[in-house]
Amino acid sequence: MKRTELERRERDLRKMEKKKIVAGEKDSMSVGDYIDGLFGLFRYDSEEIFNASDDENVLEILENMKAEHPEKQWDVIIRKAVNKTKVAQKEKAYDSLRILAGIQPVAT
Repeated sequence: MKRTELERRERDLRKMEKKKIVAGEKDSMSVGDYIDGLFGLFRYDSEEIFNASDDENVLEILENMKAEHPEKQWDVIIRKAVNKTKVAQKEKAYDSLRILAGIQPVAT
């Protein structure tokens, strides 16, 4: 085989590997996807979120979030999802979700 043919094959292999890596990155959810996902699962009225402490689907999303994103983003995701509901008892819901996810409380 000629050298140019070998180089072309090597370039093609690198391109295929890069496409696999990029495709793998698209499978994971972004921070915004987790916020929207949690918000979509919440059952709430103007006062409180009812399923913040015991819903299995919420727990599953929280576990996936913990696996895919660094710890510093967990609070942001939970807080923004709760804020999107515009409930009066935000802190209660926030604390319930942190307990459900097994996240340590933030020292203030």
